[in-house]
Amino acid sequence: MKRVAFYTLGCKLNYSETSSISRMFEQQGYKKVEFNQNPDIFIINTCSVTDNADKKCRKIVREAQQINPDGFVAIIGCYAQLKPQEISEIPGVDAVLGASEKFRLVELLDTFHKVPAGQQARVFASPIEDAIDYHTSFSLNDRTRTFLKVQDGCDYPCTYCTIPLARGKSRSDSIHNVVNAAKEIAANGVKEIVLTGVNIGDFGIQNGKRQTNFLALIKELDQIEGIDRFRISSIEPNLLTDEIIEFVARSRRFVPHFHIPLQSGSNSVLSLMRRRYRRELYQERVEKIKSLLPDCCIGVDVIVGHPGETHEEFLATFEFLNSLDISYLHVFTYSERPNTDALKIRPVVPKKERAERSRMLHSLSEKKKRAFYESQLGKVHTVLFEDDVQDGKMLGFTENYVRTVARYDPLLINETKEVFLSEIDGDGVVEIYEVDESLGVLPQ
Repeated sequence: MKRVAFYTLGCKLNYSETSSISRMFEQQGYKKVEFNQNPDIFIINTCSVTDNADKKCRKIVREAQQINPDGFVAIIGCYAQLKPQEISEIPGVDAVLGASEKFRLVELLDTFHKVPAGQQARVFASPIEDAIDYHTSFSLNDRTRTFLKVQDGCDYPCTYCTIPLARGKSRSDSIHNVVNAAKEIAANGVKEIVLTGVNIGDFGIQNGKRQTNFLALIKELDQIEGIDRFRISSIEPNLLTDEIIEFVARSRRFVPHFHIPLQSGSNSVLSLMRRRYRRELYQERVEKIKSLLPDCCIGVDVIVGHPGETHEEFLATFEFLNSLDISYLHVFTYSERPNTDALKIRPVVPKKERAERSRMLHSLSEKKKRAFYESQLGKVHTVLFEDDVQDGKMLGFTENYVRTVARYDPLLINETKEVFLSEIDGDGVVEIYEVDESLGVLPQ
């Protein structure tokens, strides 16, 4: 029985696909082991959103060689689709599989023979235009929450982004298949499903034609028994309709948490990026959410240092974000990516200036997160406890994404429980007290 290990770089979507591919191996008789347990086969699922992701891939290959010099190393994922020949020349790599081939990994590499020294890795990478099939994917038994892929690819030509080049056109699963996958996940005792994809608000395109939409999907999922929570991972502001917000506000299972990419708070920079909205629409979405869900957590993606972004435009982004009732930021420092239109835009922001802008927004994010957490103190919420124990305490998230800590109790792992949010500890995590059936506070 050959032993196989997986390493995933990047987003929740990658994690869902890695997990599904690992189950394919197990169904064929392979034994899944940890990366450091001397596997015979290493599968590295890559990201290529930034140049740092490329460097990480090379580092993981070196680590694999140190663990088992005779181990077979295969590279899949976005980096593999974008630069298959470049990866094939990395010492230690035996095979590279692109977007159309990664789900055929077991079939294409059934022997998993190590490439002899001096020979180049085998490459299976079709043009991205051939990536038209949809593969149902979800993570299982990896963490408390499950990542369920409902959509793949993107039709948005943002200037800085390589994802359409790495994953192809927007395409989706059917509602029927997503519901069946969610029922299978529920049967495995999972309490929370995170819906993921490249552009999940664009859900509903099959074989190049729109068949349905995201609102219809979440209405169906809301009826599934056995899942306590559904969480929407990220949704574009122009696709986050009033109807979706209103549905989540009255939903039985969809939690009050939205992650909405902004990228810039300057309309002129949004135009440079070829984003499909203006800051005014973004503000309307935030205000609509907060009017219906005052305790809702709102996360924001923002890019600093995009070519053409002036200091004044960055300050406009900073002030805009500071004015919004949001909960945290994911800050990305712009990095040059081959074959993207941003490379043609001038002037280029110096890297030192990009780093300073990133530092400022990270500080703002900490301020926003602290303020949001403080606004939740003294309230009762429901926490899903994770199998994550540190110094005798266990961690979990409320339905509105407040990170919490409580005294360790093995019976609480993968359980949801009403709690009273008490205070913020020195690490910025909210301490909790258990709430009994009569809502009396029981100190932990």
